[in-house]
Amino acid sequence: MNESKNNEKSPVHVTSPLLPGKEVFTKELEDIWSSRWLTNNGKFHQRLEERLSSYLGAPYPSLVSNGTLGLMLALKAFCPPGSEVITTPFSFIATAHAILWCGLIPVFCDIEPEGFGIDPAQIESHITSRTSAILPVHVYGYPCDVEKVDFIAEKYGLSVIYDAAHVFGVRYKGRPITEWGDASVLSFHATKLFNTMEGGAVFSKSEEAQKKINLLRNFGITSETTVEEIGMNAKLNEIQSLWGLLVLDEIDDELARRRELDTLYRNSLSGFEFISIPEIDPDVEWNYAYFPVLFGKAGQAARDAAYDALRAQGIYTRKYFYPLITQVESYASYRDSYTPVAKGISESVLCLPMYGDLGHDVVEHIQDVLWKMG
Repeated sequence: MNESKNNEKSPVHVTSPLLPGKEVFTKELEDIWSSRWLTNNGKFHQRLEERLSSYLGAPYPSLVSNGTLGLMLALKAFCPPGSEVITTPFSFIATAHAILWCGLIPVFCDIEPEGFGIDPAQIESHITSRTSAILPVHVYGYPCDVEKVDFIAEKYGLSVIYDAAHVFGVRYKGRPITEWGDASVLSFHATKLFNTMEGGAVFSKSEEAQKKINLLRNFGITSETTVEEIGMNAKLNEIQSLWGLLVLDEIDDELARRRELDTLYRNSLSGFEFISIPEIDPDVEWNYAYFPVLFGKAGQAARDAAYDALRAQGIYTRKYFYPLITQVESYASYRDSYTPVAKGISESVLCLPMYGDLGHDVVEHIQDVLWKMG
């Protein structure tokens, strides 16, 4: 049994970052100290792009300093200023923030009740003459209906930028999830399955798009005296790139531990009438990034009671994603967006702790707490 590393006084968080070995990281830092090359496409940066491209089967990677800037770069590359971008409110706030920071207009579409991705059946009703792109969100590692989304985009001549923050390593019908759309933006934040502390990557569909992203992430500079585009500084530094290389060495073991925990959770919670666990599409090779449960008919009151009961035991879950983006104060002008499915899911979902070092005894304790709720 995987014994918990937490004693009774230590809180259990919804996730815990995968760390490289301290000794090997410290040793490799000597190379950076010797070269004094800290950023701007150094050798560790180049190695990480190459290894991620190989591991994920994604040929056109562009490392960036965080996922939000990755979204902004992709939006800048594909969307004319002032145009509309169709997305969903069931996401982290950064998705919509990136759209607005680029001078674009978010248009919020509802989600599917299973898989939680944008509902393709409703996309076309949101398309106008000002629409330039669709920005769907892959949630909890479950891919959107990429085939239908890409079909609609091609039909109307729109770009597709996937917020792929949750789908590191996911494959659909045997193909890397990054093969769909014009670009996919992954987050390598500390809370993600794979991390570079902070960081991310844009995986482009073509070499031409990759070159555009690479130009924009370095101010638009092409030479010491030439600036071709109005870009930004979104580069990933050498220390974080090294960190990512070492974390990548550990990722398969992390996935194996998470897979074991996922099975334990499903077995432990299968008898709860008021809880449902989303099923994994057989065409999807999942990454066990999160463990969401739905309180369904029991609704928000039961979800919030479970959140409070677990928190009282030092177990910190998360209501991903509650409230909806359209319900937060800074998006008050979008509250009329009609997304009832997204609202219902946001009020009933709870993500339980999921990370490789999570003790099996913690899962059993979660089961006990929920059983006592009846």
